[in-house]
Parts: sequence; structure tokens; C-alpha cells
Amino acid sequence: MWPLLYSYRRCPYAMRARMALKVAGISYRTVEVSLRDKPPHMLRVSPKGTVPVLCLSEFEVIEESLEIMRWALVQSDPNDWLRGTHQQTAQDLLQRNDGPFKQALDRYKYGSRFPAINPTDSRGQALEALIEPLAAALAHQPFIGGQSPILHDVAVFPFVRQFAAVQPDWFDENAPQPVRRWLSHWLDSELFASIMQKLPPER
Repeated sequence: MWPLLYSYRRCPYAMRARMALKVAGISYRTVEVSLRDKPPHMLRVSPKGTVPVLCLSEFEVIEESLEIMRWALVQSDPNDWLRGTHQQTAQDLLQRNDGPFKQALDRYKYGSRFPAINPTDSRGQALEALIEPLAAALAHQPFIGGQSPILHDVAVFPFVRQFAAVQPDWFDENAPQPVRRWLSHWLDSELFASIMQKLPPER
């Protein structure tokens, strides 16, 4: 039964956790969560009620996606993703992603929830917060980590994917080429395909 991952297929936080678990070669059981009917056991072990949640046992629970990623890679890191842990540029991009970019992304993606905010302004804030600094980091190398990916590439990717999907035509025409190339790599990867298989929700 253990490890047990509570997940939601389209949640970017859950995506990055699943990608790290997959690369680490860790076997686990996935419970696909219905956000409208969350499993009682999940709420008991993690009252915050958000995914992902990784249960290593009944008494050992990891509730944050980055912590799940790091735990998985400590167990096994065949692609050396943890080598970027102390890279300042990588850390800055991750902080931008999980902070101001995510806030602007939500206002851009869910504009109807923020009627007082112009979605175009939110898109511009998202560009400034992450997309432009990411483009600068990728201008002379294929990944944030250099010639091969690190944890930070995978931690940021699902959120850039969401940003691109809000207005795909606009993104294809206006997003910086290094970011579009980098995003295409991950979207077309076997790793991403492997963690996006559809599962029926469980209670």
C-alpha cells in the first residue's frame, strides 16, 4: 500500500511530484482525487486538503510537492537532478515561479474570478515575473541546469505549461523562442506522457 500518492492529474504541483517519483524509479500507488469529493483518509492525514500528498506510512506524510521531489531524488537521482540545488539562478527562477508568477498566472488563467483585474495586465506581470527571466537563463543553454535538466526545470515546467495553454496562439507568436523550445521538449517527453495517464477518481 505504501507509498501512497494522493494526486490530481492536471494539478501542476502534483505533476512535478509525479515526474520526480517517476525518474527516481519509486513504485507507489496513486489515488486520483476528485476535488469536489476528497477522500476522508487524505483529509485525515493532511487537513490542508490539497494535492499532492505522499504517505510513506500511516504516520509519515509529505504534504508539499517540492519536499516530495527532494525526498524522491534523495532515494535515487539517476539523472543528477539535485546538482542544481545551490545554483542561484535556478533557485531564483523557482522562487519566482512559486511566488509572483503563480499569482499572476491565476489571475490570467481564471480572469472571471478577478473581475477587477485586466487579464492582459496579469499576463504582462507573468511575463515579467518568470517568462522573461527564464528566457534569459535558456538563451545559451537548453535547460535551467545547463546541458541537462535539474529539479528546477521540472518544478517550473507544469506552470509554464498552464501559462501557454491560456492563449496558445498568443504564446506561440509572442513567447520568447528559448522558452517555447524548452517547453516543447517537456511536452513531447516520454516522462511527461508517462505521468499523465488518466485514472478514475477514488474516494
